[in-house]
Amino acid sequence: MARPAEPGRTALLDAGVHVADDRGLRGLSINAVVAAAGMAKGSFYHHFPDRRSYVIALHRRYHDELADVIGTAIAGLPPGRERLTTGITTYLDACLRTRGTKAFLAQSRTDTDLLDEVHARNLRFTEVVHPDLSVLGWPDPAAVGQLLVAMVAEIALAELYEEGVREDLRTSVFRLIQRD
Repeated sequence: MARPAEPGRTALLDAGVHVADDRGLRGLSINAVVAAAGMAKGSFYHHFPDRRSYVIALHRRYHDELADVIGTAIAGLPPGRERLTTGITTYLDACLRTRGTKAFLAQSRTDTDLLDEVHARNLRFTEVVHPDLSVLGWPDPAAVGQLLVAMVAEIALAELYEEGVREDLRTSVFRLIQRD
């Protein structure tokens, strides 16, 4: 059983973000992580039963941090266009600033260990935008929310590969959701 968060576990997760950023999820070996953390391999197994549970913990931590940043940005805003565009912009900007984003956005789509995590996370974000889409008059906010999450993820990837903001894509998604 994994131990609760403590300095060793945190050091391993921090090291994993750096390894994933440099080598991608496929290059995220236990040996690379413990070397980056400056820890013995046995320490890894005190905190995580296997690589799969470790990768899931990394993915959850990454997205929980993004959700916190977005939640702070939209706190107090009523559902609608401003809250939705603020949340999307915050997400995209945070993706550009955060180490490991390429690994967690691009490669997690094909990593079988993370497919359930990705699906669950996407559903949670769809629930967050549901009230905004309802206010904007979408007759099926759940379906539109699911498509919106996919579009925003694609924008994040495009911006990562181009290493900068794509105003054309951001503007387009905002126009689409506003039904202009």
